[in-house]
Amino acid sequence: MPTSTELRARRDALAAQRSSGVARVSYDGKSIDYRSVAEIDRAIEALDREIAAAEGRRIVRQVRVTTTKGL
Repeated sequence: MPTSTELRARRDALAAQRSSGVARVSYDGKSIDYRSVAEIDRAIEALDREIAAAEGRRIVRQVRVTTTKGL
């Protein structure tokens, strides 16, 4: 299993490529071609989950909705 440092390096490479608009990412002498920005986003989210697991923490995502009648 890769260390959190290696996972962060992969995530940084993906984030840099996403912002540049290029669909090819290279790290550690390996190269990966992505078909779309959405696919890169899914890979970044997966790496975020792996990094959190390697560090022993969970990613908690919540949406709270509050409404009023305006009275």
